[in-house]
Amino acid sequence: MLKYEPLDRSRRALLGGGAMTLAAALRPWGALAGGTKLRIGVIGSGHIGGTIGGLWVKADHPVLFSSRHPEELKDLVGRLGPLAQAGTVAQAIAFGDALFVAVPYGALPQLGQDHGGALNGKIALDACNAFAARDGPIADEVERNGIGITSQKYLPGTRLVRAFNTLSYIILVREANHPDPKLAVPIAGDDPEALQVASGLVRDAGLEPVVVSKLADARRFQRGEPGYGQPVTAAELKQKLLLAP
Repeated sequence: MLKYEPLDRSRRALLGGGAMTLAAALRPWGALAGGTKLRIGVIGSGHIGGTIGGLWVKADHPVLFSSRHPEELKDLVGRLGPLAQAGTVAQAIAFGDALFVAVPYGALPQLGQDHGGALNGKIALDACNAFAARDGPIADEVERNGIGITSQKYLPGTRLVRAFNTLSYIILVREANHPDPKLAVPIAGDDPEALQVASGLVRDAGLEPVVVSKLADARRFQRGEPGYGQPVTAAELKQKLLLAP
């Protein structure tokens, strides 16, 4: 396992990128002005977390990948190079200017309970999907109330954006950074600045964000709904979801 250490100034002074430019312009991100990239903490570094986090590393974002067993991430961070580190969930939360949450949905309540204070005010991109066979009764709650509302309930205080939950990691990594028109990634959130940061991070992953609307509307692209499992362009996804072009 790579020992967690704060990135030194020379490794953080990387130029360019949509999310960096955007972040410098937003009020909460003024400290990132001057050419630095967003530091991203990944909570849950399996197929989706490892894949999307890896795309951000390739876009020059420093990323700390975390799991309950960070020593198991040695090969992942070794392949990705010096901008990738491994650590605990607590370290990822402290490290990240933004967080990417990709854990089994049933783990969200415990995550919020264990780290609620540290999560408060953090922009968090939530890619978790609920499966009844794996996650139990919380999957019924998702069906009743919608996944965006349910995720916000269990991660209170976060500036939550639903993102990267609709397609398999195989499709995402295959389609990332293709020529335009790029693969669409639907996102939804209640915080306008968080949505802008999430949009920039989707673009830095080599994909195209489609803002669906508020968290309540994230149910439109949860499992079983029209926006789920759609490997299409932004224009095609907007047409399927009856969004303005």
